[in-house]
This record gives sequence, structure tokens and C-alpha cells, in this order.
Amino acid sequence: MSSSPTLIRGYEVVIGLETHAQLSTRSKIFSGSSTQFGAAPNTQASPVDLALPGTLPVMNRGAVERAIRFGLAVGATVAPLSIFARKNYFYPDLPKGYQISQYETPVVQGGRVEFFIGERQHVVNLTRAHLEEDAGKSLHEDYHGLTGIDLNRAGTPLLEIVTEPDMRSSAEAAAYARALHALVMWLDICDGNMQEGSFRCDANVSVRRPGAPFGTRREIKNLNSFKFLQQAIDYEVQWQIDLIEDGGRVQQATVLFDPDTGETRAMRTKEDAHDYRYFPDPDLPPLVIAPQWVERVRAEMPELPRLMADRFQRDYGLPAYDAAMMTQSKATAAYFETAAKACGQAKLVANWLMGELSRRLNADDATIEFSPVSATQLAALIGRIVDGTVSNNGARQVFDALWTGAGREVDAVIEAQGLKQMSDSGELERIVDEVLAANAKSVEEYRAGKDKAFNALVGQAMKATKGKANPTQVNELLKKKLG
Repeated sequence: MSSSPTLIRGYEVVIGLETHAQLSTRSKIFSGSSTQFGAAPNTQASPVDLALPGTLPVMNRGAVERAIRFGLAVGATVAPLSIFARKNYFYPDLPKGYQISQYETPVVQGGRVEFFIGERQHVVNLTRAHLEEDAGKSLHEDYHGLTGIDLNRAGTPLLEIVTEPDMRSSAEAAAYARALHALVMWLDICDGNMQEGSFRCDANVSVRRPGAPFGTRREIKNLNSFKFLQQAIDYEVQWQIDLIEDGGRVQQATVLFDPDTGETRAMRTKEDAHDYRYFPDPDLPPLVIAPQWVERVRAEMPELPRLMADRFQRDYGLPAYDAAMMTQSKATAAYFETAAKACGQAKLVANWLMGELSRRLNADDATIEFSPVSATQLAALIGRIVDGTVSNNGARQVFDALWTGAGREVDAVIEAQGLKQMSDSGELERIVDEVLAANAKSVEEYRAGKDKAFNALVGQAMKATKGKANPTQVNELLKKKLG
């Protein structure tokens, strides 16, 4: 569960996130226009998207099914009846002068997201998730003091996921956002492409003295990277504390984060709900979701990450943290399970995935789907560690050869690079005897109680065997000889 909050300069940080996940439908939420990214400006905006007179919105069934899928995944209530509302405000890229959203009765109510920071489990409760349409896009860079409007994105289906103010640090907020990002991709309801705006977060941040009422929050808009999310919150927290310590008062506002300067800056005074003049949309009837529809969606859902993690603990004996890491994505889970079944060493497979494989993927900025080392190759390598054919150090050399393409078969690489561990116990005993004879001083120091001397003898023995001896066997033999 979540740990006690760490105070910053004597203040407790309070964070809630609103996340916009673009749903993976081929058409928009209320029209048949394409949602394909990258088309020429204003080529994917229909009369419905442009709010031309006489047009009427029609609900996209696929968007509703994706909302149901999300609600089931987080253990929320899927409302049998929900209402679409008009959220009124002026913006140049909002053709209607209002956005169709949900207000008092959202389609998904409640729920929770669980995740790990280190080996400590955290839980963030959700307030709601509601369906709405996206606005268009204002283009400022290429118009020399003017603004261009691209309405291709207008009407794109969004699921806005709102948390309770449960998070108490920027690290916790970033970890929650990563977990949510992984979940919506696992469910195939969002492609998760943050560069294209498919997954973006707004962070509501305030500070307070421990035990005091919540402070006034400021909302940081449109954060499209986990790194920027954490940086923006960290800066905002220090800014608010500085203001309060100088005798000022935080005013509710919407702010933007500038990655180049690492600072937030106020964009406008923050509106409250009544400023938007919400009222039910007269062109859209209530959304009715029958129990049979919910059950059909439930039956078609993939195995959920938390249930798969429970199964990995039960069937493979993994610790809870390892099981959670193995279910970060469907591809990771499939890779783990293939390797674990092939070699029967689930814990070692998890260790390699969280260690060497993860390090290599991060260095190459790649995902596990593009790993040069397959699950069956890793399983074969782990099998050779377990049966004593190769040492851990030798295994890393084999892995490097597989990764760089210098070899394709584990046994062939071991043979070609001479990495096979010494298996002749008689030969190893002879070498150990020579090491002891040549290092009489270290032997005396060890017998005098100096443990470091033993490590020196192990090092000499490994050097004498050119690293091919089994370290465990060397340790056992030395202890026997010195006993």
C-alpha cells in the first residue's frame, strides 16, 4: 500500500491526475470521419465535426465498448445509464463553441489502479472515467504571428480518467501514469502514443501543512511524457511553497510546463464547473448499457495484468514484485512465460528480464518485441547456467554475442569462445593445491581470521583457471583444504 508521505520543506504534496486516453476506434466519437494520425490539415473533418447547421451526432458503439472494458479492468461500476452534456467555452479550434462530454453521470464510476514503486505497492483510487470528444489543434509555429487551425482532431474519442487526490509525490504520480499507460495499451483501447497526443496528463497540484485542509490547486495541462510530468510537478511544488513562505496565497489557475526552461507559467485563471454552464446535450439521448452488453465485453477481455500476476505468483512461485514487473505489457508476459516453461527456472528468467535484458533494451531505446535475443535463446542460456556449463560471467558474454549477432546458438557460442566451465574435479583440485602453495601468506592470514584473505585465494584460483572454474566449486574446495 502507499507509504507515509515525505514532506518537502515541511509541506505535504497533494496530487490528482486527469488523463486523456484517445480511444483506438477507426472513426470519431459522433461521426464517421477517420481518426488516422498525420493527414493533411482539415481533410478529416466532416460536417458533424464542424458543427454545420442541420447535423446531428451519432454515438460510436466502439468507443462505448472501450469505456466498458476499462471500467471492468479497474473494478469500477459501469453505469447502466449515463448522460452526455455540453461543456460550453470558446476556443478557436472548438467549432461548436462547446465540447460534448459527460458531467454529472459518467459512464465509469470509481475503480482503482495498483502499481509498484520499488518493491512497495501503491493504490490510487479513481473518481470516474467519462467519454468525450477532443477539440481541434491550434498551430502557432509556421504562421508568423498568426494561428492556423487544424480540425482533423475535432471529435476524436477520448476517455478522460480522473483520480482522487491520492498521490503524495511526483514519483508516485509518474508511476501511476506509467501503470495507467500500460493498462490502456494492454486492453487495446488506446495506442499509448504520447508523441501523437494519444495519452496526455493534466496534473492538479497543491501543498499543505500536515493535517491541514487541502490547499488551492493549480492544474498543469497537457503533459505528454512521464519525465515532463515529474519535472513539472517538482517545479510547481517548489513554486507554491516559495509563494506561501513569502506570505502570498496560491490562486487557482491553469498553467503550462515549458520543458526548455523547466518552469510552469500561468495560462489562465482556472475555471470551475459552473463556468462551463454544463447542461444535457439535447441531440444525444442517454447512453443505456444493458447488463448483457457488459457481460459480453467481460467475456471477450484478455487476462488482466493483476490476475496474470497472481497466476505467475501461484504457478511459477514469483515474488509479488517480480510478477508485477513480468506483466508490464503483454509482450513482456509472453516472453517471460515462454522462457520459464522452456527452462523451468522462472525466478532466473525474471531476474534476467529485469536485469540484463532490460538494461540492453533501455540502452537501445527498444521494446521487448524487438529483442535480438529470443525467449527460447534466453531459456537455453539459463539452462546452461543451471547445469554448470557456464558461469554467470560467461553467460553475460554469451548473451552479448547473441545480442550483437555474433552467434545464434547458445552452445555454439560457448564452444567458440571457450566459455565452458571446468568440469574435471581432479584438475581443479590440482590447481587449488598449487594456488595454496604459492600463496602461503594469504593462507596464514585466513587462518588468523582475516576473511579478505579467502577472497584473494578465490581470485587467484579463478585467475589460474582463466575464469573457467565454477566459483561455487572453488569456494567449497578451498574451504575443505583450509579446514
